[in-house]
Amino acid sequence: MSFHMTPDEFRKQGHAAIEWVARYMEEVEKYPVLSQVKPGDIRAQLPVSPPEHGESLDDLLRDMDQIVMPGITHWQSPDFFAYFPANTSGPSIIGDLLSAGLNVQGMMWINSPALTEIEAHMMDWLVELLDLPERFSSRGDGGGVIEDSGSSSTLCALIAARERATDLASNHKGCDGNLVAYGSTQTHSHLEKDIRVAGIGSDNLRSVGVDETYAMRADLLEEAIQADLAAGRKPFLVVATIGTTSSNAFDPLPAIGEICQRYGLWMHVDGAMCGTAAVVPEYRWVNKGLELADSYVFNPHKWMFTGFDCSAFFVAERASLVNALSILPEYLRNEATASGAVIDYRDWQVPLGRRFRALKLWCVMRHYGVEGLRFHVRRHVALAQEFKHWVLEHPDFVLAAPAPLNLVCFRHKAGDEATQAIMDRVNASGRMFLSHTKLDDRLVMRMSIGQAQTEARHVRAAWEMLTEAAEAVTE
Repeated sequence: MSFHMTPDEFRKQGHAAIEWVARYMEEVEKYPVLSQVKPGDIRAQLPVSPPEHGESLDDLLRDMDQIVMPGITHWQSPDFFAYFPANTSGPSIIGDLLSAGLNVQGMMWINSPALTEIEAHMMDWLVELLDLPERFSSRGDGGGVIEDSGSSSTLCALIAARERATDLASNHKGCDGNLVAYGSTQTHSHLEKDIRVAGIGSDNLRSVGVDETYAMRADLLEEAIQADLAAGRKPFLVVATIGTTSSNAFDPLPAIGEICQRYGLWMHVDGAMCGTAAVVPEYRWVNKGLELADSYVFNPHKWMFTGFDCSAFFVAERASLVNALSILPEYLRNEATASGAVIDYRDWQVPLGRRFRALKLWCVMRHYGVEGLRFHVRRHVALAQEFKHWVLEHPDFVLAAPAPLNLVCFRHKAGDEATQAIMDRVNASGRMFLSHTKLDDRLVMRMSIGQAQTEARHVRAAWEMLTEAAEAVTE
């Protein structure tokens, strides 16, 4: 007796599963955007022990509807305006299905040449699509790789920078306690986590002050570097951001890059969500100064309709990354690797194993084409700019930061308590979901517009809910 699912059974049940997903895509707008369950509600509905006998797909899909769905916060809802976009799309889902079906382990070229070569080619497509510096192309000394997240990408950049600064000594003798890294007060928190993981330590991370737009001040960065040099420390890395999470601020890459070159520091640029904007020619100002960067990351799994996880990480000189992360035991040696003619992506990341993420990126770019991607990015920015004007024209709301692209930060004039009450009221309704941050110690709401299905009617409805909530909490 075999317990395996036969291809015919998979064909039948796979159709049912795809129908379930398609129905979800059709109906996602009807669900409360923010999950309404309480801690422990989901586990309380699950059996204590695993089933002794196999169960049917019908039973599983029923539990998807009754147990899982109430515990989902619907990131794919057109009324999801919190945090950042986390888009997927039909082509991306199909790419993931194909990847799951093949289930290859692509740690080295020889393990599945198609995985490596398609991934390298997709990363070169992104260089062209976004008009990135040619030094990030695999046709030269650089190249790109798909990591699982921006956090992992920054960690890899940090390790490469650490080893370049110590001439690979840190990998062998342990970390130099004098190494110092720099970000701004608005740099994503993953930098501090990566600093800890890499053995640098939080005490050796400097938070540089920002200007009135919340962008890093290059003059303060240079002052901090000079102070550390005078104290006998070894500056080695600066992380700059184009489109910070809190306020969508853009650090001055040309000035920061010039400082990094003068002092011999590695410049890593975090493009997170906003890197996708460069698909549109008129938004390519976001790339200004990238030619000075040693490494760059942006996340197609945020605003390029490619499902998580897909983080595009580029290096200008791949040897530094490979030398920092490569270990080659006897059981992985092979002729292709020894020839030096292939890329082994195991040397471009922390894990050894990796899956065929490039398939979904390939599917997305082939389905939408450049034209389709530009259409949707332009549409999202236009919707955000319209929302910004509503904020500016309203007597009781204040724009809290510049809004050059698709994120609008705003607050109520009455202060933090009123702002919090407004946000709580609209989120509790289930009809939309906003998240918050603090800028200059004041609570602000973040309206992030980038979901694949978001239309003008959703943004208008969100504004109406916000203004109604403002009237209710301040009357």
